[in-house]
Amino acid sequence: MPATEFLQRNRDKHLDELKEWLRIPSVSAKSEHKDDTARAADWLAERMREAGLTVEIIATAGHPVVLGEWRGAAEGAPTLLVYGHYDVQPAEPLDEWTSEPFEPEVRDGNLFARGSVDDKGQVYLHVKAVQALLAEDGTLPANVVFVIEGEEEVGSPNLAAFLAENAERLACDAVVISDTTMFAPGLPSITTGLRGMAYMEIRVQGPSTDLHSGAYGGAVVNPANALARIIAQLHDERGRVNIPGFYDKVRELTAEQRDGISKLPFEEENLRKEVGSPRLGGEDGYGPLERIWARPTLDVNGLLSGYTGEGAKTVLPARAMAKVSMRLVPDQDYKQVETMFIDHVRSLAPEGVTVEVLALHGGQPWFAEGSGPVFDAAARALEQAWGRKPVFIREGGSIPIVQAFQETLGAPALLIGFGLPGENAHAPNEWMSVENFHKGAEAIAMLYEGLR
Repeated sequence: MPATEFLQRNRDKHLDELKEWLRIPSVSAKSEHKDDTARAADWLAERMREAGLTVEIIATAGHPVVLGEWRGAAEGAPTLLVYGHYDVQPAEPLDEWTSEPFEPEVRDGNLFARGSVDDKGQVYLHVKAVQALLAEDGTLPANVVFVIEGEEEVGSPNLAAFLAENAERLACDAVVISDTTMFAPGLPSITTGLRGMAYMEIRVQGPSTDLHSGAYGGAVVNPANALARIIAQLHDERGRVNIPGFYDKVRELTAEQRDGISKLPFEEENLRKEVGSPRLGGEDGYGPLERIWARPTLDVNGLLSGYTGEGAKTVLPARAMAKVSMRLVPDQDYKQVETMFIDHVRSLAPEGVTVEVLALHGGQPWFAEGSGPVFDAAARALEQAWGRKPVFIREGGSIPIVQAFQETLGAPALLIGFGLPGENAHAPNEWMSVENFHKGAEAIAMLYEGLR
């Protein structure tokens, strides 16, 4: 296949280009990197033009969207929309990086840099695949539209409006996204499910100011104690979320789906060692992968109250706060879950304190059946590139914009990830397999060829 040969001939060049992009600290969450984020968009736009795309940088209320198009396919050919993001997470804590986060370094076959796998490396392999096909064949078997945003790491606040405003221009037969992982090294994977999210904050207020615990303790309700009692009642003894109606719309796994999960090359002990816990836990009646992929959860993400510095300070705190996230599965609706949570937490509030519950942000769960011409072409391409049939997996995390694409454009989403477990996507020492970067580009080129 000429396109594959083009990619193999230019492996070193393409890796050097990616390193150049990774040197731009496009941290969307930090205002001091606003110019860097714009520079990363400009850099990508120029590389996309070199690849043969018509490119436009479209301003939003935040960071811009890079829109690339090639619409020269034969009449009746499908249109694929490729989505990704060029912004990256903050690099802190810097002292935990082995090499500089924005000075890419290859070690043991892995490319270490902030944004290497999330998502610059995975975006760029799509650009190179299209470039290879156009360079060798002069055409593509499908029209292609790239929508690469600069705000995914801060929740994509402006992308839904962008999609709605440009829905006609962005009409497509499928949305292709590479921002996920393979199940294991050498095992290509298609992701068919993502959990949604409802992220909440509980604020408990007691006395108007911190008090001496000796002078007032026993006569004043302690907000920290009250919050602890509330949190303790959010699960039952079986590990289930103890909110009325929480499970009413949960779509249960079918026997076939549970059988498919059980056949994956997974060892529970390996997961335990990976996370460093003395034992694994969760909802009774389900294995670890089922709990992570297909069951809803409620977790405390942060607690704050009273004195937490060195030494002792006998204070009865005036207030306490907890951050709580709930991961959701089909067919739960995050807005409904927010309401359930607020009502239930308020009902648990003891006398002597006031409780305020805030919904901070959320997103809907997503699931795809994994069938259709584009899914079939992707499965064939992955098998051709890796020499193994792909497995269909889910992920426990959330990419809320996936559901927005499906709802706004009415097109199925195909998630093909080329990351690997343990890649530290939001942590120090983020990395991407160099082999996966190159082989991923070849697989995407094969996907297009499979649509002929």
